[in-house]
Amino acid sequence: MDSRSTRRRSQDDRLSGADRAGQRRSLGAEEQGSRYVDRFLGNNLTQRRDSSTTTPIQRALRSFGIPLERLHVMKGHMMQDMCKGLSLQSHAQAKVRMLPTYICSTPNGTEKGNFLVVELCQNQVRTLLVTLYGDGNMSPQMMYKIFDMPEGIMQGEGEALFDFIAQCVSQFLAETISSDTNGSDTNGSELYLPLGFVFPFSCRQTQLDKAELLFWSKGFSCSGVVGKDVVQLLQAAIDRQIKQNKQGEEEASETGGVWLSSWRGRKSSQSTPGPLYRVEVVALINDTVGTMMTCSIEGRACEVAIVADKGSNCCFMAEAYLVETAKETSGRMCVNTEWGWFGDDGTLNDIFTPYDEFVDQESSNPGEKRFEKMVGTLYLGEIVRHTLIALTAEKAIFTGTNAAVLKEKGVLTMQHVLEIINNEDGITEVRRILEVLGLQPSERDCGRVQQICRAVMGRAASLHATGLSAILSYMCQTRELETLIVSVGVEGELFTGYPRFEEILLSVSRLLSPECMATLVPSRDGSGRGAAMVTAVALRLAAQRRAVDQVLAPLRLSRDDLEKVQALMREEMERGLCKETNATASVRMLPTYVSHTPDGTEQGDFLALDLGGTNFRVLVVRVTEEGISMASEIYVIPAAIMQGTGEELFDHIMDCIIDFQMKQKLMAQTLPLGFTFSFPCQQLGLDKALLLTWTKGFSASGCVGEDIVQLLRDAAKRKRHLGMQVVALVNDTVGTMMACGYDDPRCEIGLIVGTGTNACYMEEMRNVGTVEGDEGRMCINMEWGAFGDNGCLDHLFTHFDKVVDESTINPGKQRFEKLISGMYLGEIVRQILMVMVQKELLFQGKPCPKLQTKDIFKTKFLSTIELNGLALGQIRAILNELELDATFEDSSLMREVCQTVSMRAAQLCAAGLAAVVEKMRENRGLDQLSVTVGVDGTLYKLHPCFSRNLQKTLKDLAPKCDVSFLLSEDGSGKGAALVAAVAYRAANAME
Repeated sequence: MDSRSTRRRSQDDRLSGADRAGQRRSLGAEEQGSRYVDRFLGNNLTQRRDSSTTTPIQRALRSFGIPLERLHVMKGHMMQDMCKGLSLQSHAQAKVRMLPTYICSTPNGTEKGNFLVVELCQNQVRTLLVTLYGDGNMSPQMMYKIFDMPEGIMQGEGEALFDFIAQCVSQFLAETISSDTNGSDTNGSELYLPLGFVFPFSCRQTQLDKAELLFWSKGFSCSGVVGKDVVQLLQAAIDRQIKQNKQGEEEASETGGVWLSSWRGRKSSQSTPGPLYRVEVVALINDTVGTMMTCSIEGRACEVAIVADKGSNCCFMAEAYLVETAKETSGRMCVNTEWGWFGDDGTLNDIFTPYDEFVDQESSNPGEKRFEKMVGTLYLGEIVRHTLIALTAEKAIFTGTNAAVLKEKGVLTMQHVLEIINNEDGITEVRRILEVLGLQPSERDCGRVQQICRAVMGRAASLHATGLSAILSYMCQTRELETLIVSVGVEGELFTGYPRFEEILLSVSRLLSPECMATLVPSRDGSGRGAAMVTAVALRLAAQRRAVDQVLAPLRLSRDDLEKVQALMREEMERGLCKETNATASVRMLPTYVSHTPDGTEQGDFLALDLGGTNFRVLVVRVTEEGISMASEIYVIPAAIMQGTGEELFDHIMDCIIDFQMKQKLMAQTLPLGFTFSFPCQQLGLDKALLLTWTKGFSASGCVGEDIVQLLRDAAKRKRHLGMQVVALVNDTVGTMMACGYDDPRCEIGLIVGTGTNACYMEEMRNVGTVEGDEGRMCINMEWGAFGDNGCLDHLFTHFDKVVDESTINPGKQRFEKLISGMYLGEIVRQILMVMVQKELLFQGKPCPKLQTKDIFKTKFLSTIELNGLALGQIRAILNELELDATFEDSSLMREVCQTVSMRAAQLCAAGLAAVVEKMRENRGLDQLSVTVGVDGTLYKLHPCFSRNLQKTLKDLAPKCDVSFLLSEDGSGKGAALVAAVAYRAANAME
């Protein structure tokens, strides 16, 4: 199962559990909440509890009242439908469609430039030119022009419609932009104008600038458009118009006449041509998304928008990996819910009144968009009208008068309803409105009509609040937040015309989602200015993407790069194995004198000493027929000893061994000891090895070039300790191979990817030129961390790698290790982040002093940040702990940097391993090699993606090798003891 599905399932589990908990919390305040809802709906819902004596008016009012517990149920159903809409498997069956918009960021206030907008309206085309100044989008300059559509164009050919739109743009530019408009290039020859297209029809959008029309509505039925990319159709029409204008200008130049060049912005003659404009359609949006984008001002992100107008809709910024219908998995993406369709599966049947049924049946799409028909201003007047018709029939209102006018569809408009409910000064104005409609109301009629209008409007506001609460709770839960604080952009006739809409929206949504704090932000021209914002953000992100790719490009390795690394590793391996070239090889290929793996006959107690970093361990390993048992203790090596004298270092080690044997009551025995020594050595025998160089922060004097086993034996003599016998020295890589070999006889390779990195494998003795003998095999300690120290990998070393290398205690050494191991990856990331801050790609270019601190960005943060399903809010919290004030966009980019660095490390490791397995396969003359790699190290074990990326790359580079990976269980301790056990067994056999 893919990781995205796994993350999705865990999110669904959290959603259901968290929603139940939220419902329990809210229902705890149900009694109080019900009083709020009663007040908002303008009627007394407590009458539900006594239905024995009710009047027609009371029944009508009750039908519009929805208890708080029912709103909770509705919220839950909407959240479930949202999840269905986001899922690739269930998307087609979902009523809440959850359409990806491919808008992955909100404005940050830095956007600036000129942006064209074209909005296709009911009977018009609106064109705008919006100029942003990078001032937090507080004072954009806007110019616009509205063009009426010619008769019949809405039902004609699609090409004619788009040609007309292009002509509107052409004429608008001719009348609006003068030749000295800011924004032309340095030669004054061309002005680039990006265009946002507001297209209010159902589309299948696959990119920000690619959307296929699903079906026409709103009276449009142009041929040749359904199933086509409307962005491409508009761009083609604009290109045709440009070509036409150029031809006209050329003809005017030849005759000396004047041509009105729409694309040059002014009347021009042969001698004074105006600037040329290049128009590119870069984004297609709907009005809901535009509303959200206009409400992000002064750097405050707005992440939700509601349009409460003739129709109703909502959009919000979702975690991108949850939007399975889109390919994007990083960051966030705006999702257009299309919640007007909610309830078409019957989930709203119990609150769909008889009056709603009449309105639905009279609509152009019966049975569809049932939620929208309960809340949209296109329908609210009709709901009131049908309610009044029913009450008139029951003689509850308008008795003794002619109310036939109410049977005329559309006679009672939304404007009438608003005027009726907004009149707080008695019923005089209500009477006037009803009389204008042709009714003769009594004073009681006026009061009852006002009650019905308020109930219908209150219900619409409460249903909007319920939908909003579903969105807010979903955002809070999928971001794994205790409290969500968010701005909600709002636009539409219901919001602007109904004074209590804001109060109801906030109060009811707060009752339903107490964990969420929403602030409403009125939108200003969401379909116009909002489209310009989308376009501006798209260009900002595109420019940022180009800059980010430029920074990260040197770290992104191609297949050819990896094959070259594999070939270079193979070449250096051959050089290291050859006696004549070993001394100059960067991969030393050191013989370990380990010629066998465990065969199962080893038994007894063995000591193991594991020295590979600032901590070291002493172990006793008991090998029996039943298996292996161990006891161990960790000891610390102080920095002063690490960098002091060799005698001080080994005396300290011996003190710790004695302490351990005393605690384990082993002082009376002389036990064989296997010594894991994880530093480069030239091994001259199983118990004789010369230290070649210190790594990992060690620099104890008097050790390089000396026999490490003898240094330990000398310390034992100084301490007069006879309770041990050093029989084998191995490094952690060999120990890992041996430990895994005890469990899997196919294990003939050891790999360490942790603080450092190394590999070993079983080589044919005939190929080991540095040791006498041709029979059998010997484990070769590659010491591949030094691969590239001779300059063969210089082409891969980026600026960031060089800076990290120069800051280490061993510049120019262990260069392959510095590209791969955990000790350095965090520092590489930090160097990249500093460059991105300088280029204003992170933190909006604000100074970030904390990033100047060496080693502040630990490699463990890479593992945490790259965890599947980790919400960006959690990444942001991690960064805030480092005093890095990150937005969610910064968090997303931070994740990308970490992924790039860890991916390169895994790929390079795989390229090295591919060289090893291919050499083993060729050595043995096999068509297909089957081998196991024993592996250890925190980077491999704990990083969420490293092992998968390594294995995938290895399979690609070495397809003729079937490689399994077996995690080592204490290779450096258990493995060293097993080497000692095998050596002890062999020695006894010889005796």
